[in-house]
Amino acid sequence: MFQFKQISQAYEVLSDSKKRELYDRGGEQAIKEGGAGSSGFGSPMDIFDMFFGGGGRMQRERRGKNVVHQLSVSLEDLYNGATRKLSLQKNVICEKCEGRGGRKGAVECCSNCRGTGMQIKIHQIGLGMVQQIQSTCPECLGKGERISAKDRCKSCTGRKTVRQKKILEVHIDKGMKDGQVITFHGEGDQEPGLEPGDIVIVLDMKEHTLYKRRGEDLIMHMEVELVEALCGFQRPVTTLDNRTIIIMSHPGQIVKHGDLKCILNEGMPIYRRPFEKGRLIIQFKVNFPKNGFLESEKLFQLEKLLPPRKMIETEEIMEQVELVEFDPSTERRQYYKGEAYHEDDEDSHPRGGVQCQTS
Repeated sequence: MFQFKQISQAYEVLSDSKKRELYDRGGEQAIKEGGAGSSGFGSPMDIFDMFFGGGGRMQRERRGKNVVHQLSVSLEDLYNGATRKLSLQKNVICEKCEGRGGRKGAVECCSNCRGTGMQIKIHQIGLGMVQQIQSTCPECLGKGERISAKDRCKSCTGRKTVRQKKILEVHIDKGMKDGQVITFHGEGDQEPGLEPGDIVIVLDMKEHTLYKRRGEDLIMHMEVELVEALCGFQRPVTTLDNRTIIIMSHPGQIVKHGDLKCILNEGMPIYRRPFEKGRLIIQFKVNFPKNGFLESEKLFQLEKLLPPRKMIETEEIMEQVELVEFDPSTERRQYYKGEAYHEDDEDSHPRGGVQCQTS
């Protein structure tokens, strides 16, 4: 019994961060002076009750399992806020038998597991070595009790709970994020002797065709023609709350390919501060005209309007080369003195004409 008491006290210290800190500072004496015996396991057997499903204090404080549901939402829902009705099935305590599973007095403690719902078998696996195996009691199927067929409740057939449809209203606040959790406390499955668990809703945001979200900012791509990038443009854009804003670039305000520009206060609402918003970030793609879009004479006129090109001084030792279109799908080839060959040809054809003979 003394060893059981030591185990119980050791577990009590390890499971309590404050007592563990006292022990690290002053050892067992500090624990005694700090009042370690004022709380904890009522008896040395409580630790086994916790592990093996007994009726100790830890067993009485158990809660039912949480039920997790994924809820698909759009970016518009997270921007504007929304309410979704979620229909689900959950276990509730049977009203006919009040969660007993049968008539009063019909429930008997399982004699095989003594009410724990578990049975422990010890197998000898070698000289001086034993193996302890814990399994669900086959007599009561882990319930710890048995009810004869004639005494079982007809409504729940002895299961103590019945399935019931539950409709939850899930309120999605403005600015909530993908993966954010909404918890309905105590709405999970009910089970006699247990505190009901929670229903946990996890938001799953669908991809949007125009916008991508990054924190409190919204990101979109916009294509403009070269004339728009140089001379200005106006573009209507529909927001997530169905407004139309006109994005403007003034003449002479150059927009370069790949530029990032933003509009303040047109991003996502900030969670629990919905009147504050992030930025709308726009990444630009400039579409250049195709080859031959202007005749040579007009190109000369266009060149006069543009900033002057950078001129270089050429020398005779310099070699001029031309740019060609790059196609990554074609085979890589090298051109040498007008002849094409594969890079792999070097391995298949030795460079020298003399080969070593091996015997």
